[in-house]
Amino acid sequence: MKPEEARDRIALLTKEINHHNRLYYVEANPQISDAAFDALLKELELLELDYPEYASDNSPTKRVGGDITKKFETVAHEYPMLSLANTYSEEEIQEWVQRITKAGLENLTFVCELKYDGVAIGLRYENSELVRAVTRGDGEKGEDITMNVRTIKTVPLTLFGDFPSKFEIRGEVYMPLHAFNQLNEERESSGEERFANPRNTAAGTLKLQDSSLVAGRGLDTYLYGVYGQDLPFSSHFDAVKAAGTWGFKTPPENLGYISCCESVEGVMDFIHYWDEQRHFLPFEIDGIVIKVNSYEHQRKLGFTAKSPRWATAFKFKAKQALTELISVDFQVGRTGAITPVANLAPVQLGGTTVKRASLHNADQIEKLDLHLGDFVFVEKGGEIIPKIVGLALNQRPEAAVKIQFLERCPLCNAALIRKEGEAQHFCPNEQHCAPQVMGKIQHFVSRKAMNIEGIGEETVVQLFEAGLIKTVADLYSLTFDALIQLDRMAEKSAENLLKGVLESKHIPFERVLFALGIRHVGETVAKRLATAFQSMDALMKAPLEDLLEVNEIGERIAHSVLEYFENSENRNTVDALRRHGLRFEMEQKALHSEALKGKSIVVSGVFDRVSREEIKELIELHGGKNVSSVSSKTDYLLAGEGMGPSKLKKAGDLGVQLLNEQEFLTLIGYGK
Repeated sequence: MKPEEARDRIALLTKEINHHNRLYYVEANPQISDAAFDALLKELELLELDYPEYASDNSPTKRVGGDITKKFETVAHEYPMLSLANTYSEEEIQEWVQRITKAGLENLTFVCELKYDGVAIGLRYENSELVRAVTRGDGEKGEDITMNVRTIKTVPLTLFGDFPSKFEIRGEVYMPLHAFNQLNEERESSGEERFANPRNTAAGTLKLQDSSLVAGRGLDTYLYGVYGQDLPFSSHFDAVKAAGTWGFKTPPENLGYISCCESVEGVMDFIHYWDEQRHFLPFEIDGIVIKVNSYEHQRKLGFTAKSPRWATAFKFKAKQALTELISVDFQVGRTGAITPVANLAPVQLGGTTVKRASLHNADQIEKLDLHLGDFVFVEKGGEIIPKIVGLALNQRPEAAVKIQFLERCPLCNAALIRKEGEAQHFCPNEQHCAPQVMGKIQHFVSRKAMNIEGIGEETVVQLFEAGLIKTVADLYSLTFDALIQLDRMAEKSAENLLKGVLESKHIPFERVLFALGIRHVGETVAKRLATAFQSMDALMKAPLEDLLEVNEIGERIAHSVLEYFENSENRNTVDALRRHGLRFEMEQKALHSEALKGKSIVVSGVFDRVSREEIKELIELHGGKNVSSVSSKTDYLLAGEGMGPSKLKKAGDLGVQLLNEQEFLTLIGYGK
């Protein structure tokens, strides 16, 4: 392909992919299959790799992330991001509306919007392209998080339609409840603590240094405030509608997320409706924002020192219910974590009947000073089940018994342990505690692990209780004759189960490693370990210092891996899986060259032509090895913009050769 043909094809693919991305993520109206979309994206990736001079910073390929940001630059807002005055009082909202109404403004209207419980963001566009994304910060200055925001599917990288040449749009980045709950389930399955709520998780995600991790978190946006010189509309509501035609995800009027009102009655109706309906939204809100619609009216009303006079916010009080604490169950998870759950007298809360509430851990029980028979306040948050936030001490029964955290596992009677610095207690009897054994097997067969068709959670319980499986390796010894004896196991079901087990032997090594259920080794960590060590044997023999050299592997994860393989029963299980023919080595890619054969290379900083992840892949394709820290064994330090000074100094002290991006690409013959 000639360079000019590649340039034109890249431009066409970019336009087409952006179009289908908007249809899928913003309009929820996909018109091609996922496979067809992936094929277009893959073609673009390959073309950009061969013709990097035509790759845009706002290419759709940036959605997957991979860039590393060590320090987020502080930048000044062109238009200050002021906070809103807010209140929990309906009377104060009514007084504010009436005060504005009496200001003598003609044709006065108000815009009511949901107050999304997320992270405020300002996006700068020039000549249709996203050029910068900045957090609110202190209102005058914020942090540049453009690399991470580019990974959010509902943020358009390139606009279409009739838009200003330069403008800023503001809104909220949030984490949908389904993404938050899924993330917490994955963390729990990896033995990590659950995140507290969607808002804090969204804020923390936007500050991750690795944008590929941001890309996998499922963040979303609603954008609703347009700022710029000589904007082609006269009101806020018109600006929001116009922004929707440029490719932004704006609050949908048809779902009632935004509405124009002409009176205080209309404003209060909007508030009352969403106070009841907010619990059925797929994301969290914490109130309602009311704005004067006309830009001319906004200019006349002006600002106080801290906030605009033309806008205010009503904050919802957290929905609570008072009910009796009947008892406390102690659940044992797959990793052995003990989670206390309160059983409550049924009570209505946010449109549902609540019977159970999370108590999290021993510290929470002690902090609340809970007794059986207490009347407790229950609140709905971002958790899958509600939480207890307080109690009515004046209603405590006489001689009420204080709730004590268990000292032994409720199912196998093993003495519980609690490691220093951790909030949860654990049952250490992982090989013989029934819920742990079944939980590990359920994790092993799950979709993101071995993906064994025909075996769900209930089937695992049935097989375990029938004595057919005690470890994950036993799955590969199941027979048709044994399965057909089980209740509700038809011939076809048994055949499908055995077929799924057989097909799982083709699952790649990194997913086999994830499937083992090593504590703190989630899907991403498993892939990093598999890539670094290439085989199960090498990983099992790896000392602590080698584990710590792997990118983003800290001491907690490294010690967890060592502890797993030091356990003789775990090693026996791994050996049994090996005998059954599971993949214990990474599939070897055909080398492009041996230019880096035997070379250990540290990659640090941000690069112009090729992303950090692409550089690491190129190192391996040319025979080299990626390592995370500089040592006497390091051959090259590949230095990008913003590289840490400590690595540079250490490389100098040890005489490690430095390469810049162009020198590295020349060394491997990139583009030839």
